[in-house]
Amino acid sequence: MATYIARRLLQMIPVLLGTTFLIYAMVYSLGDPTVGRCGERPCPDAYVARFNEEYNLDKPLLVQYFLYMGKIFSGDLGTSFNGVSIGDELLTRWPITLKLALIALVVEAVIGIAAGVLAGLRKGGFLDSLVFISTLAIISIPSFVLGSVAQLVFGVRLAWFPPTATAGTWEQLILPGIVLGTLSMAYIARLTRNSLVENLGADYVRTAKAKGLTWRRTVGLHTLRNSMIPVVTFIGFDLGALMGGAIVTERIFNVQGIGGYIWHSINTKDGGAIVATVTLLVLVYLFMSLLVDLLYGVLDPRISHD
Repeated sequence: MATYIARRLLQMIPVLLGTTFLIYAMVYSLGDPTVGRCGERPCPDAYVARFNEEYNLDKPLLVQYFLYMGKIFSGDLGTSFNGVSIGDELLTRWPITLKLALIALVVEAVIGIAAGVLAGLRKGGFLDSLVFISTLAIISIPSFVLGSVAQLVFGVRLAWFPPTATAGTWEQLILPGIVLGTLSMAYIARLTRNSLVENLGADYVRTAKAKGLTWRRTVGLHTLRNSMIPVVTFIGFDLGALMGGAIVTERIFNVQGIGGYIWHSINTKDGGAIVATVTLLVLVYLFMSLLVDLLYGVLDPRISHD
């Protein structure tokens, strides 16, 4: 196991360098970041020269990238083009996004798996059809429509939840968390249902029945456990996405999280803030991928990492 983890950690290095370099190159290909920083007039040459020197923009792209990554690996995320510490900004915003992600994860995992299990155990029945139709409807609705309607109905007219989440409290984040987790909930329900139906027809289920195991034990101990492998994969990678914040959802509910920060940084062409934030998100994805692979061995003992 230790060898496998060490090998995976070493494999992350080229992936991290490759993805962050592509992100860095794309961000700084958007154009001159000093455009618009001095109002309607072009910035003075002295200001542009000082700005480029401060952020190493006067150097070749590869040199810029390695100087920047060297600062990140030393723990210095740098400052935004407005002079604000990126690290301090992320420390303020990431806990809000984490709370939002946890609410969305609970919604999608609990309701999605429960709906998928009920549909899979009653294949072709009323519950199966109901889950199929409802998940199809959810998948078909764009997230900005779902968020806007939920905010209007449940936040404004019925006043069940706060319509905005400016302060980022648990109470304010319930509604955006439900909206954020709804789409993934539909996918998890379908994935659980299809995986369960497939495993119910496997040979090991018939063997367990022949040995006299009860239906509840067969489904709960063997079938459901094996059916969770693709679901855990989806949830693991979705958690990585949720940790990055959902830009659309955070914009609708005015959540001051990572998604809103990325949106603001893109609009202001703040390359340093974009690259630093996305680099941390890449690390989250890589470690979530490792965690999901390790969970495979827990769910299915036949999978070994030795």
